[in-house]
Amino acid sequence: MIKFDMHCHTKEGSMDGQVSIDGYISLLKKQGFGGMLVTDHNSYNGYREWKKNIKEQKHKDFIVWKGVEYDTMDCGHILVIMPEGVKLWILEMRGMPVAVLIRIVHYYGGILGPAHPYGEKYMSAITTRGRKRKYADKISKLVKQFDFIESFNACESPESNAHARALANKYHKPGLGGSDAHKPACIGTAYTLIPAGIKTESQFIAFIRKKPRLESGGTYYEGTTKDKLGKVNRVLVDSFFIYNKLGGALRSKKRRRELENIFDRDKSLH
Repeated sequence: MIKFDMHCHTKEGSMDGQVSIDGYISLLKKQGFGGMLVTDHNSYNGYREWKKNIKEQKHKDFIVWKGVEYDTMDCGHILVIMPEGVKLWILEMRGMPVAVLIRIVHYYGGILGPAHPYGEKYMSAITTRGRKRKYADKISKLVKQFDFIESFNACESPESNAHARALANKYHKPGLGGSDAHKPACIGTAYTLIPAGIKTESQFIAFIRKKPRLESGGTYYEGTTKDKLGKVNRVLVDSFFIYNKLGGALRSKKRRRELENIFDRDKSLH
């Protein structure tokens, strides 16, 4: 088995990332990890840095997969993994509704699942969509369309992760573990064990579609911004909501054009 961190933010690809992808890999290797999924916010720039400047030079014994943490308009953060070689600019333009994101990702052979589904509102699928009983049918229909659930996130609370694990078990979805690290001290705090024969994104996607039971877990990182701010973090969360909406609005025309290109090119998506 290979130890992977399935939720990683780099300095090159995430505005709040503090560690270069080169440094990130070095820290993971020291802790016995053999791979990582790069999941920068609405960006593949961290992975591009790896592919362009690092892949052929160093860390050849380490697996790096291309992913993205996509900010949806209505369902918080969604982790997306596409087959190697598939390039969709739309995945770097935040603000799509989750229903459209699901259709596009699946059409092009990818998989997706909610990051920290019971985390902060506006950033997490279940708390954003609503946890009350009247939303149960909508949540059920949505979760059934996901391919996996992030069942352990080192920056979440034990309660949040317990709910995420229960969600994965209820809907028979593979549970992934990721650190969600932005800072050096958080790197390597969560893991997912993946069979050694799986080396590429396509192989992992095929594996996940078989709905395997994965071993994942880790330790909790207590140096997050929300831990330090306490109740004041509510202001930060509300500010993120505004930031996210503005970011999505600023990209709306460009995103709409790209969506039109995708739907015109692939009529079956209509």
